[in-house]
Amino acid sequence: MEVITHNPTEGVYATGGDWVHAIEVRGPQRLLFISGTMGLRPDFTAPPTLEEQLDCVWNNLRAILASAGMTTDNLVRLTSYLRDASYADANAAARLAALGEHRIPTTAIVAQTLADDWLVEIEAIAAA
Repeated sequence: MEVITHNPTEGVYATGGDWVHAIEVRGPQRLLFISGTMGLRPDFTAPPTLEEQLDCVWNNLRAILASAGMTTDNLVRLTSYLRDASYADANAAARLAALGEHRIPTTAIVAQTLADDWLVEIEAIAAA
């Protein structure tokens, strides 16, 4: 599989370096489409703070990726659904911590969640 980053600097706004405009995946043998994953504990309860939920959501994503023999290095797309716009900075920081130097296309959307105590949900696509 070949992964090519497309992050033009002319004719489009800059990404700021913590995400990229596009990733081209050539010759993937496997694609993994990850459902919206909440920051919930295994017993389906939500921790009380955003930071704890972000820890849970990334632990959940790592477990799902591992079940397919993948890691966060295989992620090629990420969409975050945040209950409040003020969560954007913490969400970005958690993403950067989880991905290290791996940069992918990402979108954050402010949306009402299905339960009041669910503060963040992330869906993703991985390729191998």
